[in-house]
Amino acid sequence: MRKLISSVSPHINSPVTTQKIMLDVIIALIPAAVASVIIFGFRSLLVIGVCVAVCVFAEWGFEKLCKKENTITDLSAVVTGLLLAFNLPVSIPLWQAAFGSIVAIVVVKQLFGGIGQNFANPAITARIIMMTAFSQTMTTWVFPDTVSTATPLTLITKGETDSLPSLTDMLLGMRGGCLGETCAVALLAGGIYLLVRRVISWHTPVAFIGTVALMSLICQKSVPYELLSGGLLLGAIFMATDYSSSPATKPGKIIAGVFCGLVTVLIRFWGNFPEGVSFSILLMNILTPYIEKLTRAKPLGGIKR
Repeated sequence: MRKLISSVSPHINSPVTTQKIMLDVIIALIPAAVASVIIFGFRSLLVIGVCVAVCVFAEWGFEKLCKKENTITDLSAVVTGLLLAFNLPVSIPLWQAAFGSIVAIVVVKQLFGGIGQNFANPAITARIIMMTAFSQTMTTWVFPDTVSTATPLTLITKGETDSLPSLTDMLLGMRGGCLGETCAVALLAGGIYLLVRRVISWHTPVAFIGTVALMSLICQKSVPYELLSGGLLLGAIFMATDYSSSPATKPGKIIAGVFCGLVTVLIRFWGNFPEGVSFSILLMNILTPYIEKLTRAKPLGGIKR
Protein backbone atom coordinates (compact mmCIF):
# COMPACT_ATOMS: atom_id res chain seq x y z
CA MET A 1 0.00 0.00 0.00
CA ARG A 2 1.37 3.41 -1.00
CA LYS A 3 2.21 5.79 1.81
CA LEU A 4 -0.37 8.53 2.30
CA ILE A 5 1.28 11.95 2.43
CA SER A 6 -0.61 14.90 3.86
CA SER A 7 0.42 18.55 3.88
CA VAL A 8 -0.99 21.94 4.77
CA SER A 9 -2.95 24.01 2.28
CA PRO A 10 -2.96 25.26 -0.40
CA HIS A 11 -3.43 22.13 -2.48
CA ILE A 12 -3.72 23.82 -5.87
CA ASN A 13 -1.41 22.43 -8.54
CA SER A 14 -0.16 25.04 -10.98
CA PRO A 15 2.28 24.75 -13.90
CA VAL A 16 3.61 28.21 -13.01
CA THR A 17 6.87 27.85 -11.08
CA THR A 18 9.33 30.33 -9.63
CA GLN A 19 11.82 29.32 -12.29
CA LYS A 20 9.36 30.08 -15.12
CA ILE A 21 8.45 33.45 -13.61
CA MET A 22 12.09 34.41 -13.19
CA LEU A 23 12.88 33.26 -16.72
CA ASP A 24 10.16 35.58 -18.02
CA VAL A 25 11.67 38.46 -16.02
CA ILE A 26 15.12 37.70 -17.45
CA ILE A 27 13.69 37.70 -20.99
CA ALA A 28 11.97 41.02 -20.26
CA LEU A 29 15.28 42.51 -19.06
CA ILE A 30 17.26 41.43 -22.13
CA PRO A 31 16.31 44.49 -24.27
CA ALA A 32 17.57 46.85 -21.55
CA ALA A 33 20.77 44.79 -21.21
CA VAL A 34 21.41 44.96 -24.96
CA ALA A 35 20.68 48.70 -24.94
CA SER A 36 23.18 49.22 -22.11
CA VAL A 37 25.94 47.58 -24.16
CA ILE A 38 25.08 49.71 -27.19
CA ILE A 39 24.95 52.93 -25.16
CA PHE A 40 27.75 52.43 -22.61
CA GLY A 41 30.01 49.90 -24.30
CA PHE A 42 31.12 46.39 -23.40
CA ARG A 43 32.10 47.32 -19.85
CA SER A 44 28.41 47.29 -19.04
CA LEU A 45 28.39 43.62 -19.99
CA LEU A 46 31.28 43.07 -17.57
CA VAL A 47 29.40 44.79 -14.72
CA ILE A 48 26.29 42.71 -15.45
CA GLY A 49 28.35 39.51 -15.60
CA VAL A 50 30.06 40.22 -12.27
CA CYS A 51 26.78 41.02 -10.50
CA VAL A 52 25.00 37.93 -11.82
CA ALA A 53 27.94 35.59 -11.17
CA VAL A 54 28.54 36.84 -7.62
CA CYS A 55 24.82 36.72 -6.77
CA VAL A 56 24.54 33.11 -7.93
CA PHE A 57 27.76 32.09 -6.17
CA ALA A 58 26.76 33.90 -2.96
CA GLU A 59 23.40 32.12 -2.89
CA TRP A 60 25.01 28.73 -3.57
CA GLY A 61 27.76 29.31 -0.99
CA PHE A 62 25.43 30.53 1.77
CA GLU A 63 23.02 27.64 1.31
CA LYS A 64 25.90 25.18 1.17
CA LEU A 65 27.36 26.62 4.38
CA CYS A 66 24.00 26.50 6.16
CA LYS A 67 23.17 23.06 4.74
CA LYS A 68 20.01 24.38 3.12
CA GLU A 69 18.39 23.20 -0.08
CA ASN A 70 20.10 24.72 -3.10
CA THR A 71 17.87 27.22 -4.91
CA ILE A 72 20.09 28.71 -7.63
CA THR A 73 18.13 26.81 -10.29
CA ASP A 74 15.04 28.95 -9.61
CA LEU A 75 16.93 31.84 -11.31
CA SER A 76 15.94 34.40 -8.66
CA ALA A 77 19.61 35.13 -7.93
CA VAL A 78 20.17 35.82 -11.63
CA VAL A 79 17.30 38.33 -11.63
CA THR A 80 18.72 40.03 -8.51
CA GLY A 81 22.12 40.30 -10.19
CA LEU A 82 20.62 41.80 -13.33
CA LEU A 83 18.53 44.34 -11.43
CA LEU A 84 21.43 45.38 -9.23
CA ALA A 85 23.69 45.84 -12.27
CA PHE A 86 20.99 47.91 -13.94
CA ASN A 87 21.08 50.25 -10.92
CA LEU A 88 24.84 50.87 -11.16
CA PRO A 89 26.88 53.28 -13.29
CA VAL A 90 29.07 51.70 -15.96
CA SER A 91 32.23 53.04 -14.29
CA ILE A 92 31.59 51.32 -10.95
CA PRO A 93 34.65 49.39 -9.69
CA LEU A 94 33.97 45.69 -10.12
CA TRP A 95 34.82 44.87 -6.51
CA GLN A 96 32.11 47.30 -5.39
CA ALA A 97 29.63 45.62 -7.72
CA ALA A 98 30.61 42.29 -6.16
CA PHE A 99 30.16 43.73 -2.66
CA GLY A 100 26.68 44.95 -3.52
CA SER A 101 25.78 41.54 -4.92
CA ILE A 102 26.81 39.81 -1.70
CA VAL A 103 24.80 42.30 0.36
CA ALA A 104 21.73 41.74 -1.82
CA ILE A 105 21.82 37.95 -1.63
CA VAL A 106 23.27 37.19 1.80
CA VAL A 107 22.11 40.12 3.95
CA VAL A 108 18.78 41.08 2.40
CA LYS A 109 17.61 37.76 0.98
CA GLN A 110 19.15 34.71 2.66
CA LEU A 111 19.41 35.98 6.24
CA PHE A 112 15.66 36.60 6.16
CA GLY A 113 14.89 33.08 4.99
CA GLY A 114 15.44 33.14 1.24
CA ILE A 115 13.12 33.82 -1.66
CA GLY A 116 9.62 34.79 -0.64
CA GLN A 117 10.63 35.80 2.88
CA ASN A 118 12.80 38.87 2.30
CA PHE A 119 11.15 42.03 3.62
CA ALA A 120 12.55 44.27 0.88
CA ASN A 121 13.75 44.09 -2.70
CA PRO A 122 17.37 42.86 -2.48
CA ALA A 123 18.67 44.87 -5.44
CA ILE A 124 17.09 48.14 -4.29
CA THR A 125 18.35 47.72 -0.73
CA ALA A 126 21.86 46.86 -1.91
CA ARG A 127 21.89 49.92 -4.15
CA ILE A 128 20.95 52.22 -1.25
CA ILE A 129 23.68 50.68 0.91
CA MET A 130 26.17 51.17 -1.91
CA MET A 131 25.10 54.81 -2.36
CA THR A 132 25.91 55.33 1.31
CA ALA A 133 29.19 53.41 1.30
CA PHE A 134 30.49 54.45 -2.14
CA SER A 135 28.80 57.79 -2.77
CA GLN A 136 31.44 59.09 -5.17
CA THR A 137 31.63 56.11 -7.51
CA MET A 138 27.86 55.56 -7.33
CA THR A 139 27.22 59.09 -8.61
CA THR A 140 29.88 59.25 -11.31
CA TRP A 141 28.12 59.07 -14.66
CA VAL A 142 30.04 58.27 -17.82
CA PHE A 143 28.51 58.62 -21.28
CA PRO A 144 29.66 57.83 -23.91
CA ASP A 145 33.35 57.14 -24.66
CA THR A 146 34.36 57.68 -21.00
CA VAL A 147 33.14 61.29 -20.99
CA SER A 148 31.73 62.33 -17.62
CA THR A 149 28.29 63.87 -17.72
CA ALA A 150 25.37 64.80 -15.48
CA THR A 151 22.09 62.93 -15.44
CA PRO A 152 18.94 64.73 -16.66
CA LEU A 153 17.59 64.85 -13.09
CA THR A 154 20.77 66.57 -11.92
CA LEU A 155 20.50 69.09 -14.76
CA ILE A 156 16.85 69.75 -13.88
CA THR A 157 17.73 70.20 -10.19
CA LYS A 158 20.45 72.70 -11.09
CA GLY A 159 18.14 74.54 -13.47
CA GLU A 160 20.33 73.75 -16.48
CA THR A 161 17.39 72.76 -18.67
CA ASP A 162 19.09 74.02 -21.83
CA SER A 163 21.60 71.18 -21.51
CA LEU A 164 18.95 68.45 -21.36
CA PRO A 165 19.02 65.75 -24.05
CA SER A 166 16.21 65.71 -26.59
CA LEU A 167 13.12 63.64 -25.83
CA THR A 168 14.17 61.26 -28.61
CA ASP A 169 17.51 60.71 -26.88
CA MET A 170 15.65 60.21 -23.60
CA LEU A 171 13.46 57.53 -25.16
CA LEU A 172 16.42 55.74 -26.73
CA GLY A 173 18.64 56.08 -23.66
CA MET A 174 21.30 58.37 -25.10
CA ARG A 175 21.97 60.08 -21.77
CA GLY A 176 23.85 59.66 -18.53
CA GLY A 177 22.52 57.30 -15.90
CA CYS A 178 22.66 53.78 -14.56
CA LEU A 179 23.12 50.87 -16.96
CA GLY A 180 19.56 49.65 -17.22
CA GLU A 181 17.52 52.78 -16.56
CA THR A 182 18.25 54.97 -19.57
CA CYS A 183 16.53 53.27 -22.54
CA ALA A 184 12.80 53.84 -22.00
CA VAL A 185 11.87 51.94 -25.17
CA ALA A 186 13.64 48.78 -23.95
CA LEU A 187 12.08 49.00 -20.48
CA LEU A 188 8.59 49.54 -21.85
CA ALA A 189 9.03 46.59 -24.21
CA GLY A 190 10.02 44.43 -21.25
CA GLY A 191 7.06 45.70 -19.25
CA ILE A 192 4.60 44.88 -22.03
CA TYR A 193 6.07 41.37 -22.24
CA LEU A 194 5.55 40.83 -18.50
CA LEU A 195 1.97 42.11 -18.73
CA VAL A 196 1.17 39.83 -21.66
CA ARG A 197 2.69 36.88 -19.80
CA ARG A 198 0.73 37.93 -16.68
CA VAL A 199 3.86 37.94 -14.58
CA ILE A 200 2.95 41.40 -13.29
CA SER A 201 -0.30 43.37 -13.21
CA TRP A 202 -0.76 46.95 -14.36
CA HIS A 203 -1.85 48.31 -10.98
CA THR A 204 1.45 49.27 -9.33
CA PRO A 205 3.36 50.51 -12.43
CA VAL A 206 0.44 52.62 -13.68
CA ALA A 207 -0.27 54.06 -10.22
CA PHE A 208 3.44 54.78 -9.68
CA ILE A 209 4.08 56.42 -13.05
CA GLY A 210 0.69 58.16 -13.10
CA THR A 211 1.26 59.72 -9.67
CA VAL A 212 4.65 61.10 -10.75
CA ALA A 213 3.07 62.48 -13.93
CA LEU A 214 0.18 64.13 -12.05
CA MET A 215 2.41 65.63 -9.34
CA SER A 216 4.87 66.89 -11.97
CA LEU A 217 2.00 68.59 -13.77
CA ILE A 218 0.72 70.16 -10.54
CA CYS A 219 4.22 71.36 -9.63
CA GLN A 220 4.73 72.75 -13.15
CA LYS A 221 7.57 70.42 -14.03
CA SER A 222 8.21 68.86 -17.42
CA VAL A 223 6.14 65.66 -17.32
CA PRO A 224 7.96 63.85 -20.19
CA TYR A 225 11.39 64.50 -18.67
CA GLU A 226 10.27 63.50 -15.17
CA LEU A 227 8.87 60.21 -16.49
CA LEU A 228 11.85 59.37 -18.69
CA SER A 229 14.56 60.48 -16.24
CA GLY A 230 16.16 58.47 -13.49
CA GLY A 231 15.08 54.97 -12.64
CA LEU A 232 11.31 55.54 -12.65
CA LEU A 233 10.44 53.07 -15.41
CA LEU A 234 12.93 50.46 -14.19
CA GLY A 235 11.67 50.77 -10.63
CA ALA A 236 7.96 50.91 -11.43
CA ILE A 237 7.96 47.96 -13.84
CA PHE A 238 10.57 45.59 -12.47
CA MET A 239 11.18 46.39 -8.79
CA ALA A 240 8.02 47.79 -7.22
CA THR A 241 6.23 44.68 -8.55
CA ASP A 242 8.46 42.21 -6.70
CA TYR A 243 6.26 39.38 -5.41
CA SER A 244 7.95 38.99 -2.04
CA SER A 245 8.04 42.60 -0.93
CA SER A 246 4.97 44.24 -2.50
CA PRO A 247 1.25 43.97 -1.69
CA ALA A 248 -0.66 41.02 -3.14
CA THR A 249 -4.11 42.64 -3.22
CA LYS A 250 -5.17 44.83 -6.16
CA PRO A 251 -6.13 47.82 -3.95
CA GLY A 252 -2.84 47.33 -2.11
CA LYS A 253 -0.91 47.44 -5.37
CA ILE A 254 -2.55 50.74 -6.30
CA ILE A 255 -1.89 52.22 -2.86
CA ALA A 256 1.73 51.08 -3.06
CA GLY A 257 2.15 52.65 -6.49
CA VAL A 258 0.64 55.96 -5.41
CA PHE A 259 2.80 55.98 -2.27
CA CYS A 260 5.96 55.30 -4.31
CA GLY A 261 5.06 58.07 -6.72
CA LEU A 262 4.48 60.60 -3.95
CA VAL A 263 7.73 59.77 -2.14
CA THR A 264 9.67 59.88 -5.42
CA VAL A 265 8.30 63.35 -6.20
CA LEU A 266 8.93 64.64 -2.67
CA ILE A 267 12.58 63.58 -2.83
CA ARG A 268 13.10 64.78 -6.40
CA PHE A 269 11.55 68.21 -5.94
CA TRP A 270 12.41 69.05 -2.34
CA GLY A 271 15.00 66.52 -1.13
CA ASN A 272 18.77 66.50 -1.15
CA PHE A 273 18.91 63.73 -3.77
CA PRO A 274 17.87 64.30 -7.40
CA GLU A 275 16.37 60.80 -7.51
CA GLY A 276 13.94 59.14 -5.09
CA VAL A 277 12.78 55.91 -6.75
CA SER A 278 14.98 53.57 -4.71
CA PHE A 279 14.01 55.13 -1.39
CA SER A 280 10.32 55.13 -2.26
CA ILE A 281 10.33 51.43 -3.12
CA LEU A 282 12.24 50.51 0.03
CA LEU A 283 9.79 52.48 2.18
CA MET A 284 6.88 50.81 0.41
CA ASN A 285 8.44 47.39 1.05
CA ILE A 286 8.58 48.16 4.77
CA LEU A 287 4.92 49.25 4.79
CA THR A 288 3.67 46.32 2.68
CA PRO A 289 2.39 44.24 5.66
CA TYR A 290 0.30 47.21 6.83
CA ILE A 291 -1.00 47.93 3.33
CA GLU A 292 -2.03 44.29 2.93
CA LYS A 293 -3.75 44.32 6.32
CA LEU A 294 -5.63 47.47 5.35
CA THR A 295 -6.76 46.10 1.98
CA ARG A 296 -7.35 42.47 2.94
CA ALA A 297 -10.74 41.20 1.75
CA LYS A 298 -13.24 40.12 4.37
CA PRO A 299 -14.29 36.45 4.02
CA LEU A 300 -17.99 35.97 3.28
CA GLY A 301 -19.77 35.87 6.60
CA GLY A 302 -16.55 36.58 8.50
CA ILE A 303 -15.39 39.45 10.63
CA LYS A 304 -12.49 41.57 9.42
CA ARG A 305 -9.81 41.71 12.11
